[in-house]
Amino acid sequence: MQPRHANEVDVHIGKRLRMRRLMMNMSQEALANEIGLTFQQVQKYEKGANRISAGRMQQIAAILKVPVTFLYDGLQHKGGAASEVGMNVIEQFLSTKDGLALITAFSQVEDRKLRQSIVDLVKTIVAEHKPKKKRS
Repeated sequence: MQPRHANEVDVHIGKRLRMRRLMMNMSQEALANEIGLTFQQVQKYEKGANRISAGRMQQIAAILKVPVTFLYDGLQHKGGAASEVGMNVIEQFLSTKDGLALITAFSQVEDRKLRQSIVDLVKTIVAEHKPKKKRS
């Protein structure tokens, strides 16, 4: 019997689960305790190494205070490769502590002009710190 490889759907669901758990400042251990599993099992779910049953997915979604469909949001069907690349970058960013901290802080800025100033500032910083391309 061959070992099971992570399915792209399982990986996507795992990334969304991790993103939401981090957004709630919840540890893997805390989530595991809520659902009666080990934190290692939660790790496997988040990596897509283990598939989540429908009942368990419902339980996890309830704990994370999202509909089950949240875990499927952004899932691309075959052939959606162009937008999938952009989503992967966004998902990777949002699944980091820095990404979540930045997005959480930014979402609390209500002044529209100030928000635009922040975006402009970040764009300027990125432009000034881009690695220079080598000439051939």
